[in-house]
Amino acid sequence: MSETSVDTQMLVCVHCGAANRVSAGKPLTGGRCGKCKAGLATPQPVDIDEKMLARLQARDTGAYVLDVWAPWCGPCRMMAPAYAEAASRFAGQVRFFKLNSDQNQSASAGLGIRGIPTLIAWNGAKKIAQQPGAQTRDGLINWVKSNFRLSA
Repeated sequence: MSETSVDTQMLVCVHCGAANRVSAGKPLTGGRCGKCKAGLATPQPVDIDEKMLARLQARDTGAYVLDVWAPWCGPCRMMAPAYAEAASRFAGQVRFFKLNSDQNQSASAGLGIRGIPTLIAWNGAKKIAQQPGAQTRDGLINWVKSNFRLSA
């Protein structure tokens, strides 16, 4: 029997790593982790490491975007405000994470990252899109809307 049904999804808490069963279709902004009580939504991008990324890939069936970046990367820094705005705008529907490729080289290599920044989208425990290169604010918002079939 599957861990999730059509009506639920599993969301990994990036604060403690616990998997949480959440009703599908409900806004994430009201969801709290059953173990540590932290919010499950990401109104701001959350930095994660390769261990948390592996946990998300193994257990999470929700919608999320990963920005693979590096602190020395000019285009990464230029895109950061647009990524933060997208996280705030879609906080009830999609979670936003950041992975520093310098500190997590094996995870970056495992994702097939050839250049940064690179955005990767997951939904239903499947990678659904990968976009290399810096995005403008409007380009990023449209990319998220298109990949997750969102209207707002």
